[in-house]
Order: sequence, then C-alpha cells, then structure tokens
Amino acid sequence: MKNIAVLISGNGTNLQSIIDHIKKGKIKCNLAVVISNKADAYGLERAKKAKIPAYFIDHKDIPREEHEKKIIEILNKYSVDLVVLAGYMRIITPYFIEQYKNRIINIHPALLPAFAGTDGYGDTFRYGCKIGGCTVHFVDSGVDTGPIIIQKTNPIKENDTLESFKERGLKIEHLALPEAIKLFCEDKLKIEGRRVIIKK
Repeated sequence: MKNIAVLISGNGTNLQSIIDHIKKGKIKCNLAVVISNKADAYGLERAKKAKIPAYFIDHKDIPREEHEKKIIEILNKYSVDLVVLAGYMRIITPYFIEQYKNRIINIHPALLPAFAGTDGYGDTFRYGCKIGGCTVHFVDSGVDTGPIIIQKTNPIKENDTLESFKERGLKIEHLALPEAIKLFCEDKLKIEGRRVIIKK
C-alpha cells in the first residue's frame, strides 16, 4: 500500500475529500502525513481530527530550498510514495521535483494550459469562457505545465456568479483529485512525453 503526503496552505477541503475517500475504501492508500506552510491553515485541524500526523513548516525568512529540505526530511521519515499538492500556494523548486520526480501531483482550478497561475476560477470567469473546470497534473519545473492526468469540465451558466461557479468547481475538484490519486496508487499511470496514459 502506497504512502501519500498532502501539502496544503489553507482550508483543506480537497484534503478532506481525500480523507473521506480513503475512509470509505474508495482509495487504497495510507495518508501518512499532512504538511502546511501556514500555521493557521484549517487543513491542519482536519488532519488532526482524522488522527493523521500534521506539521507546520514556516517558509518565512529562510531560503526556499532550505524550507523544502525540511519538508523532504518529513516525507522521507514517512516513506512517502506520492506528494499531493492540494491548495499548496508555493511554487516548488527543481530540487524538490528531482527528489520526487513523477511522484508529485497538483490540482489546478482551470482547464490547463489555459489560465495557469493563482486565480484559475477568476481568470476563467472574467474571460467570459463558456466552460471551466479543473486539471490534475504531474508537477514539473514550470508553473502548471506538467503532464495532465485528469480534466473535468464545469460549464458556466448564464446566471452564474464567480462564487457560484467556484462553489460548483470545488465539488468537481473533490472528485478529480481522489480519482487521480487512486490511479497512481493502482500503478495505472504511465507518462509518455507530454501524455499520461491511463492503463486498463
């Protein structure tokens, strides 16, 4: 059974979805550890309630790589096979990526390669798109540029506000990320260039 780590910066709703999917037996893996770069991230409370080891590692006033070395130390302690970025608001360095090559996945709230960056929902909505969605992808050294595992769509309705679009989008995220984790844990993902092949 694979060990996974979830890195967060905030509320942790995607983390909660992962916890719930594991608890229901929909994903067979061990959520070994949760790490946040924000002390007040509610996701840390979610982890503690689920009796999952949870760590806050402050990124302020230290070089980025030093911060990552502290994270990697914890990941190694828990023999982590997969690192899941779930609302983790830090760009990770090539150093970190090399340590976990093809073993880091991220969820992004837009249909990549459109609207990379920190405000996928807002950028999609303000552009006047008819369809938004989310993307789960492997992480490489670019910003939201890694090979795509799963994309799910979220049509924008005529009467939508940004808030209603985002609220619906989060529910879709809560399905997409566990689905990608499940595929990884079942060894069903194969990277060929930019394509991710899902093995039957």
